[in-house]
Amino acid sequence: MEQHKNKNLKVIFMGTPDFAVPVLRILAEKYTVVAVVTKIDKPKGRGNKLTPSPVKELALELGIDVLQPENVRTDEFYEDLCGYGANLFVTAAYGKILPVKIIEIPKFGCINVHASLLPYYRGAAPIWRVIMNGEKETGVTTMFTDEGMDTGDILLAEKCAIDEDMTVGELYDKLSEMGSDLIVKTIDGLLDGSVVRTPQDHDKATYAPMVEKEDGNIDWDSDANDIHNVVRGTNPFPTAFTYLDGERIKVWKTCVIKKSGKESADNVCPGTVIGVSKDGIDVSTGSGGIVRILELQGNSSKRMSVRDYLNGHKIDCGKIFKNTI
Repeated sequence: MEQHKNKNLKVIFMGTPDFAVPVLRILAEKYTVVAVVTKIDKPKGRGNKLTPSPVKELALELGIDVLQPENVRTDEFYEDLCGYGANLFVTAAYGKILPVKIIEIPKFGCINVHASLLPYYRGAAPIWRVIMNGEKETGVTTMFTDEGMDTGDILLAEKCAIDEDMTVGELYDKLSEMGSDLIVKTIDGLLDGSVVRTPQDHDKATYAPMVEKEDGNIDWDSDANDIHNVVRGTNPFPTAFTYLDGERIKVWKTCVIKKSGKESADNVCPGTVIGVSKDGIDVSTGSGGIVRILELQGNSSKRMSVRDYLNGHKIDCGKIFKNTI
């Protein structure tokens, strides 16, 4: 295989979740990754066994040095980074804000891969928030890192359409792969002068705060489309949920049967089951809309289709889903 034209470029990569894995993989293929920085191992599973991040797992597989500082602002970490003689830092979902002192170490700066079309959806959870907000388009942006949160100058951006039934998991995987392609175009273009930096329009900035478990709590008074967006925007994590007869029910998949009307569906209160069949459970919502539940999960069962769920559970018309016990 022919060596990439910039293979001698020394890169330090910083990232943590599986979103960042394709970016690290392509960097290691095209350039010389001298070290990887990732978050410390976290306890996971029933036994609380310390588990490395997906980025650390790949770095070890590739034989790359791994640094896991608890604090990125120490002199020791700064000196460790300087010791590698890297020309460029690349970050992707690392999860920590770097001090200016570190950003200024490499000759060619620090480039971040961000999963939105900046300046829109700055912050921790852009992939979740674009779906929960019903956006039709998003993308990936590469930018120079500065001392702010996703405020640096833009280098390149690539758009991605969002299908009305796309889940956050599906979009996450798609943007992750897009990010790996875009970082190579960015680095090579930066080095040959074909890519230039463009300041963000800060007046247009929007934010994507971290998604909490409670964000998946379905408010049946909401519009049908909004409920559908919450369901797909929390699939597979943290997962939408509701309550029926005091039991917490996870809702994995829905579709909109009726968007809105002048009155509530069949003149019943939002959350009322108005139809049950093997095809799904139809539930009234605010604005006269109807949402059909297609996949769900009870406390003592696994995720399954409504057809399978109804084989062991009975749900009658007139029952009411609620957002509290």
